Amino acid sequence: MRLFDPHIHMTSRTTDDYAAMRRAGIVAVTEPAFWLGQPRTHAGSFEDYFLSLIGWERFRASQFGIRHFCTLGLNPKEANTPEIVDAVLDLVDLYLEKDGVVAVGEIGYDDMTPAEDDILGRQVEMARRHELPIMIHTPHRDKKAGTRRTIDLLRETGIPPHMVLIDHNNEETLPAVLDSGCWAGHTIYPGSKMDEPRMVGLVQRFGAERIMVNSSADWGISDPLKVPKTAEAMRQAGIADETIETIVWRNPIAFYALSGRLDPAELETPLPVDQRLLFEGNTVLRGQKPAVDTVPAV
Repeated sequence: MRLFDPHIHMTSRTTDDYAAMRRAGIVAVTEPAFWLGQPRTHAGSFEDYFLSLIGWERFRASQFGIRHFCTLGLNPKEANTPEIVDAVLDLVDLYLEKDGVVAVGEIGYDDMTPAEDDILGRQVEMARRHELPIMIHTPHRDKKAGTRRTIDLLRETGIPPHMVLIDHNNEETLPAVLDSGCWAGHTIYPGSKMDEPRMVGLVQRFGAERIMVNSSADWGISDPLKVPKTAEAMRQAGIADETIETIVWRNPIAFYALSGRLDPAELETPLPVDQRLLFEGNTVLRGQKPAVDTVPAV
């Protein structure tokens, strides 16, 4: 079964992770712009980061047979830094036009401050102008209230709910998100957030419509193989293959295809590997023999 991880931060991961993901059946990923672990103090830091997401990281994924897409935005963790937000939002507005950018995100709430209200609303308006869907980050603290606040603000903006993916859901938030008409993402973490058995229970209760799972793997304790592991847990629980495939393949494609920059038909063909290729003179290799068309099709 082919797999799509719709939320993973591969900038923080290694080439070994890419190789393991491909062996496990992951053939496409979306990497949202996010917080790097410490505050950025200059808007130029964001520009270099955005360039890496649409350039080097896309190339690096391709060297392991994985198609890489990204979302761009000012994340809520850094929305409370008034000295840089206007310049960063100008950059977001510019880079949303680039190839491979399939949504605005991840945006939303962290501490649920008035500044976060303002930045979220401004980026939703950007998404409308660029005709892109949006990916929403729900807060780690008081998630239920943050999700409700998100849904209320989105309703006020008038953005169509089918253009919105609200992520990091749990048992408390999922019913409201589905009732809103938005797509619902679920982050599967080792030892925190959702885990595989809880996700199985949600699928058994709510089915597959507008449901996705992701690893959100980053620089912290996380696991880039959580999508295949969750798919296997669903299979072991007796959930039909068609339902599993909808969650881990069809739904991410359907959502990100709303951007007009992801061709579902293209994803039906395996991406050939040619590690002889260079990106701006650079290679993923360190003297190793290049792999050329050696990754098996899924």
